[in-house]
Amino acid sequence: AASLGQVYRARLKSSGQEVAVKVQRPDIMTQIALDMYLIRDIVAPTLKRFFTLNTDLVGVTDTWGIGFVDELDYTAEANNAKFFTESIQSTPLADVVFSPTVVDKYTTDKVLTTEWIVGERLDKSSQSDVTILTSIAMNSYLTMLLETGVLHCDPHPGNLLRTEDGRLCILDWGMVTRIDPDLQVTLIEHMAHLTSADYAEIPRDLLLLGFIPEDKAGLIADSGVVETLAEIYGAWTKGGGAAKINVPKVVSQLQNLTATKGNLFQIPPYFAYIAKSFSVLEGIGLSNDGNYSIINECLPYVSKRLLTDKSTRTGGALSTFIFGANKTDKNRIIDYKRAEQLVSGFADYSTSASGALLGKDVSDTKVIEEQADQILELLLADEEDELTPLQEIFLEQLAKIISSSSRGVWGQIRQASGTLPSGRSVLGTLIDPIGFWRTSPAVAVSEMDKRTIETTRSLIKLLQDNSGVENISDLTGQLTNRQIVDVMSTVSRKLWTRRSSVFKTGRKLALNLIQLTADKLEEGERVTIELHTTSLEQATNDGRIHSSSNPARSRSRRLEDARRMMEKLESEENYSRPPTSSMASQALTEEQNLTVQVDRPV
Repeated sequence: AASLGQVYRARLKSSGQEVAVKVQRPDIMTQIALDMYLIRDIVAPTLKRFFTLNTDLVGVTDTWGIGFVDELDYTAEANNAKFFTESIQSTPLADVVFSPTVVDKYTTDKVLTTEWIVGERLDKSSQSDVTILTSIAMNSYLTMLLETGVLHCDPHPGNLLRTEDGRLCILDWGMVTRIDPDLQVTLIEHMAHLTSADYAEIPRDLLLLGFIPEDKAGLIADSGVVETLAEIYGAWTKGGGAAKINVPKVVSQLQNLTATKGNLFQIPPYFAYIAKSFSVLEGIGLSNDGNYSIINECLPYVSKRLLTDKSTRTGGALSTFIFGANKTDKNRIIDYKRAEQLVSGFADYSTSASGALLGKDVSDTKVIEEQADQILELLLADEEDELTPLQEIFLEQLAKIISSSSRGVWGQIRQASGTLPSGRSVLGTLIDPIGFWRTSPAVAVSEMDKRTIETTRSLIKLLQDNSGVENISDLTGQLTNRQIVDVMSTVSRKLWTRRSSVFKTGRKLALNLIQLTADKLEEGERVTIELHTTSLEQATNDGRIHSSSNPARSRSRRLEDARRMMEKLESEENYSRPPTSSMASQALTEEQNLTVQVDRPV
């Protein structure tokens, strides 16, 4: 039985096809109108006055009423189902979720006929893939909410079926809500802040989303608001739903907030249906996993959206996600832990959407081809389009990695060439006898370079862990020679097809490298370096240059003479530094590790 109608199982005489026929109950409009009148004109105003609420309860009631009335138009319901089927085809979820096919010939505004779906309720299924299908359901609803803009608002367990072939079928498209594009982007930003635990951004999100009235905007920056919301959201993120949250403590915190700030929060009317949809999904998830976290479950879709969306506002959310508080810093470096969240989430979404976890037979070469397409699509700039936010960040960080790594390699080469008694490397002395470039920011390794190189190592390890491939032999070992040839041919063909994008991306990378070098030189600050000089204990006096890895043990007679001279001079009561003492001091400094600070270049 449907809430506003009755569903029958029938068979078409013309084709023998089994169908579901939903017939609207008689006089249902009168009943709905009476109920909504009582709630709108009596219940809502009474509750608002009694609890002194900010929430526009009449507006919320009107939103519900519009939904109920729309649900009585079965022609509109049929169009909603068709829209979902068509729109989901352009997403990675096309093969794993669907809605029943509408039989237009036997559909009117009060009778809806669709194909009959054989399946079992998702919450009652004992199949091993229920957890995966629950994840697919979450990604499907996030896609509706944040991408297609038409959200199915009645995902109770009876409307989510696991079909015999292991796919997810969503029934009953009468109750939907439409999401404005600007609201979609604001919701994406909010979800990015939630999943990355950037709780300091939450109060501003709630203001933009309408959960805090505009006349209370001045209060959201107070630390008490941020700390309270951070604790509540943090507990929610851990999973387990309301059962794992200390409800009395949360109520007490909100009461304290109300006592000091006044009634701060409200529920915007548009949110009623969104809350209904996702609270039901959370309930299904918790029925299968007691530690289910709806916030963490949003991470795969949020990761996918942040990495693929081309809008400027989503790009700002991406920067916040991976750089945190340093997102506006010119010297920003990817935060490894945040990048780990993003990469893992995107990998989970890709795996779930592809149906790989549902037991589908996908060949290794097909997987590689799809991954190659995905990577090229994400990272290569289209010739006619502007760079996406991800491409901008990727090229910026890649330029920093190349720049820092090249300075690091140059330092290793100099060190490997051997060390002179003066403490300078052999190669450095030959190329730059005066030593002008020794501490130049253009070639010297800075602390930022060290951090960049270390982050790069961590990111490479992260990508290896998520791909399951430690080295190329691990991958090719699973393929036949013919498959390897096919894969190389396919990748080469894809690169050739995108050659203009490759050239554009290369030009942008070169410009970033030039800009980085210019910025380094413009800073003009010579770095402080530590010279690990070779003492005369470690140098032989045979006229040859020796590598610092095999130092000799003999001492220099000149250094010993200088040491004795210094000791004698220091022991004299009336010490007066003779001219030769400067030579002695210089000889001593050649033995020790000195820190040399070179002034700003003129």
